[in-house]
Amino acid sequence: MTVYVLLADGFEECEAIAPTDILRRAGAEVKTASISQSLDVAGAHGINVKADMLADEIQPSDIQMLILPGGGEGTRRLGESPKVLSLIQYCADSGIYIGAICAAPSILGKMGLLAGRRAVCYPSFQPTLTDAVITRTKVERDDIYITGLGAGAAYDFGFALVEALYGTEASDSLKTSMLY
Repeated sequence: MTVYVLLADGFEECEAIAPTDILRRAGAEVKTASISQSLDVAGAHGINVKADMLADEIQPSDIQMLILPGGGEGTRRLGESPKVLSLIQYCADSGIYIGAICAAPSILGKMGLLAGRRAVCYPSFQPTLTDAVITRTKVERDDIYITGLGAGAAYDFGFALVEALYGTEASDSLKTSMLY
């Protein structure tokens, strides 16, 4: 089973890299997946990364968790991708964890997946969280959905993802070892 971090040009770098690093430290198999036809993905702030694979190669039955980093342009591109929307719907239908941070929870909101659920996102995207219960925390977890406020919450988001997969003790132990 694998955790997949979906990357699109314009993604918010720290919202992808920090959770990837934290999850790998916890022992998760994490792969970054470009939604374009190139492994090279341009970050929103000029930090370009080489993804581990193309999203087209993801086998839905192998997904342990799906992560959507924010960034305005990156989120727009994720939300316009039929492949991404299909993977999200598969995870939602299958009870597989979905993490989304900053602008990215707007994709889940537009799909109607956050209706009646506690969620957070970057403030200007709150109107897209249709019928969600918007809280004021850095990270919110409701059932399989884990949402983060923004770049400043990237570490909290990463630890919440670890907690969902491995429990509070694993997350707390990792926080201690990382001097968080």
